[in-house]
Formats: sequence, C-alpha cells, structure tokens
Amino acid sequence: RPVYTLTDHKAAVKALDWCPWSRGVLASGGGSADRSIKFWNAISGKMSRSIDTGSQVSALVWSKHSEQLCSSHGYRDNQLIVWDYRSMKKIQELKSHSGRVLTMDMSPDGSTIASIGGDETMMLWDVFGPPPRKSRGEGSFMMMGSSGFSGMSVIR
Repeated sequence: RPVYTLTDHKAAVKALDWCPWSRGVLASGGGSADRSIKFWNAISGKMSRSIDTGSQVSALVWSKHSEQLCSSHGYRDNQLIVWDYRSMKKIQELKSHSGRVLTMDMSPDGSTIASIGGDETMMLWDVFGPPPRKSRGEGSFMMMGSSGFSGMSVIR
C-alpha cells in the first residue's frame, strides 16, 4: 500500500528524480498536457511548488554539487533547461536536438549530461562543470579524461 498517492499532475508523469542534497525533496515532470515541474515534500506528501515549463518534461536530473536542476523537453523547442532550484529561474537553455528529447542521464562525477532524442542522436553536454575538489583525507575519485569519450563530441 502506498504511503502517499500524489495526483496534482494533469497528464502522464514522464520524469522523476530525488534531490541528492535535500532530504525528502522529489521533483516530477508532466507530459504535453501538463508541462510542469512539481516539487514534493515526500515526508509530508505535500506539493511545495509547481512551475509551467511551456512544453512536456521528459526527464529531470539534479546537480550533485550545486542547487540546480536540469530538465529535458519535447515538442516545441526540444531542449534542456538548467534551473536555479531556489528561484526556479532559467540559467541556461541548451538547444541542438531537432526532435524531442526522450531522456537524459548524468555522468558519475556529476559534470556531464547525456541526452537522447527522437532525432536519432545522443548528445553530451557540459552542464554543471567539474565537481568541487576534495580536500585531503576525504577519499578519492577518478575523473575520466577527454580520451574516455573517443569519437564523441561534448556540445555546449
């Protein structure tokens, strides 16, 4: 039995992602008849806010190291939009797909987003920049150099 059933979208829910740095915050995106990103307090089951994006939302990805959210969209502009989470103002619009963006995913280090579209392309975007450097003693991680993406282009 579900803890909550959230029914505020007016069309199919196409996208969903948990905020990695704020406990209980969940973002969801609606299809072409809804066109909104809604933010939920999963602890209380209440919607905290909603924003009309102007087009169907196909995927959502939170930045791992800044208070930003990236949404991908279908018909109208077929773009990715980077939002400032606190103000929900657009920081950047990324347009290159000629067909709707079907979905996207983030690289393990949180810097690059890969998007795939109905135009039969996959695009790599430098969206959130490099992760903050760790100080000594915090553990280590390996960052893939440009040779790791041999034959693919990063599109800004």
